[in-house]
Amino acid sequence: MIPYGRQWISPEDVASVVDVLISDHLTQGPAIPRFEQTLRSACAAAHAVAVNSATSGLHIACLALGLETGKRLWTSPNSFVASANVARLCGAEVDFVDIDPDTLTMCPDRLCDKLHVARRKGRLPHIVMPVHFGGQSCDMPAIHTLAAEFGVHVIEDASHAIGALLDGAPVGDCRYSDACVFSFHPVKIVTTGEGGAVTTRNDRLAAKLDRLRSHGITRNPALMTRDADEPWYYQQLDLGLNYRMTDMQAALGTSQMTRLEPFIALRHGLARRYDWALADLPLRRQQRPVADRSALHLYPVQLDPSLPDRARLRRHLFDHLRNNGIGVNVHYIPIHTQPYYRALGFMPGQFPVAEGYYEGALSLPLHPQMSDADQSAVIESLGSGLTSLGLI
Repeated sequence: MIPYGRQWISPEDVASVVDVLISDHLTQGPAIPRFEQTLRSACAAAHAVAVNSATSGLHIACLALGLETGKRLWTSPNSFVASANVARLCGAEVDFVDIDPDTLTMCPDRLCDKLHVARRKGRLPHIVMPVHFGGQSCDMPAIHTLAAEFGVHVIEDASHAIGALLDGAPVGDCRYSDACVFSFHPVKIVTTGEGGAVTTRNDRLAAKLDRLRSHGITRNPALMTRDADEPWYYQQLDLGLNYRMTDMQAALGTSQMTRLEPFIALRHGLARRYDWALADLPLRRQQRPVADRSALHLYPVQLDPSLPDRARLRRHLFDHLRNNGIGVNVHYIPIHTQPYYRALGFMPGQFPVAEGYYEGALSLPLHPQMSDADQSAVIESLGSGLTSLGLI
């Protein structure tokens, strides 16, 4: 089976983890700040706070920005459920902003319309969380302008987008947001096994994120409510969690980050071949603005929206590909259609662009270890599947 995504672990990666295993520090040691420095450099960010998953990063970013019961977060329906779940974990309400049909990311026009309605009703969100789907940045300048006008915080869910560029600058520099969150799951661009990180330009926000990932505790005398009277003294200032990354994970991440640019370049080479090979097929591809660089975590396609009975055709094509050893996948089932969110009052039909995309969506295999033969097999199987449906 050719997987849709896969980690690439080198001998150097293994050696970096072994070095930690034979050291004195398996956690809370020097590998964490080294990894955070690597992320700060790659993202041109003032601060980077490593955590044990992107979900944890999204959660503490929401907490640090004061999301709580009685407040609201808006995100994209075209994402993994974690983007919305973290708001519910804070006790907040969730709503969604439909996507642009070309980029498949949060649509600024729909966000603008929704913000105007919410202001009239006195129900503006506290946080807007755009999702950089597939590694392609949202239109962050437009979202930032709207957030400033309406007094809304912005957290970028960049779980797919380490190494992406927006107008030539790295996603994660937080020019247009309060914070940005990355994922280092094995199918992502670089991996720490499980893991994530939050970047920010805000010194106070970074200090709070640092506390929240480790039980809300500090040993910094400048932050304590009184002088430490014993060398072991610490204080809990916030209700935090244990979201720390281990030194083994951090060492793996630091090693992986040395190959970030080659990983991105290999993904773009594969994507260019897909672009060329699929150009005449009845498939829509995610649009990638030429001014930006997608990290290309995914290569999503969808059956032409004009086709009748797309859901049935997509299932046939999915089964055909899987039966031929192609590990095609689907990203994502719109969050608001999940039973948990249906129980909160959401219904199919509320976010038609995301739902329409999902109805015909497939994510083709794309990862740096794909060979030419692997990709040829994907392209050939895709063509034979479309032929069997009478679509070419």
